Amino acid sequence: MGSVRAMASTRLLCLLNARVADSTKTLARACWSVCPRRHIGSSPSRLHGCMSAWVIDQYGTNGVLKYTEEVPVPTVSSPSEVMIKVHAASLNPLDTSMRGGYGAKLLKLRRDPMSVMDSDSEFPLILGRDVSGVVVDCGSEVTHVVPGDEVWAAVPPWKQGSLAEFVTLTEYEVSHKPKSLSHTEAASIPYVANTALSALVNAGGLCRDSSSNKRVLITGGSGGVGTFSIQLLKAWGAHVTVTCSQNAEGLVRGLGADEVVDYTAGDSLEQLEMMERFDVILDNVGGETEQWAMGLLKPWSGAKYVTLVTPLLLNTDSLGLLDGMFQAGFSLQCKAIQNIMSTGVFYRWGFYAPDGPALDEVSKLVDAGKILPVVEAQFPFTQVPQAFQKLENGHARGKTVVRVAEEDDKWAEELVQSARSESEQEVREAANLN
Repeated sequence: MGSVRAMASTRLLCLLNARVADSTKTLARACWSVCPRRHIGSSPSRLHGCMSAWVIDQYGTNGVLKYTEEVPVPTVSSPSEVMIKVHAASLNPLDTSMRGGYGAKLLKLRRDPMSVMDSDSEFPLILGRDVSGVVVDCGSEVTHVVPGDEVWAAVPPWKQGSLAEFVTLTEYEVSHKPKSLSHTEAASIPYVANTALSALVNAGGLCRDSSSNKRVLITGGSGGVGTFSIQLLKAWGAHVTVTCSQNAEGLVRGLGADEVVDYTAGDSLEQLEMMERFDVILDNVGGETEQWAMGLLKPWSGAKYVTLVTPLLLNTDSLGLLDGMFQAGFSLQCKAIQNIMSTGVFYRWGFYAPDGPALDEVSKLVDAGKILPVVEAQFPFTQVPQAFQKLENGHARGKTVVRVAEEDDKWAEELVQSARSESEQEVREAANLN
């Protein structure tokens, strides 16, 4: 029944948006200069400024996850912000790590630079780094989206997450959702897309126009970042080799991988060494991988090793902010110099970077059928702890998605109609004043 309601709600939103797209968006954009704030609903909880969410009040295991209906609804507090009603979210390994306190010191500083001077708690924290939903409020300078638009985004780890009814982001972090995907499917992509693009483009030097016939090795290719990267690189014309366990071979080959090596096999390294050398290695595994991976790159040709498993946050957690960042920077510099001097290979770290415009390009690839969502498991909002447990079991074959809103047809209709009515009314009032 929930899936039927979700499908009906999505169709309703699409129909309503199609009917009023031109007039509503024009009126709404004009309206922001008159009155940038919007009422977000009429239920008792929303009138009192509270929403439901899964929060943590301390770091720890799954037991620290707590459901509450008393979290203040986020507000649009700057001209560039966008408020989203969350329909679906997905979990990433970072969520389980953050639940345990990973990166706490540096992320707390990023949330509030003044926190280094005090001991104020960062709790309660809302986890969840992916969101797909509907815009319900915009700041006065937002031009890319208006209320009623279906959007997707990756929520930066220093912001309150998407395991809640609403989330607020900047316009730069938000993109229009691919038309061909449901909210559940769309929520599986943004965070891994932004992470993969940052690693492959910013650190790896690849792009749509420079990847043709480049040889790329992806270690740990069956997870979220890996499955997205395979499809992106194939869309760009690269040759892709993947390491994964044997039971994931069908998945990664189906996504376009040219060659697959079972990392559990005793001769996996020998298999890789027999292949032609690689231009780029994207390492999702870390640990001992870099010790043997560097030798698989083409020497003295500008080849790059990019790892997403860096010691930066671990160092700041254990050594403190200044010592941790110094130690991490020193380690990166030493490895980079050593590799460039010995083999001409670039050693680099990859990090997630929020980028709505990049998701616009990903959306086009999705709607063109070149990138497919890879959803391994779905959970209702009431079963967030079970979703975390599934993620912690490891051996991911894509993403774990949480359906935050079992989309309600009446709410969807009221949402769009309210945005349209308020926009028309305020523009009429502005016209009368003039």
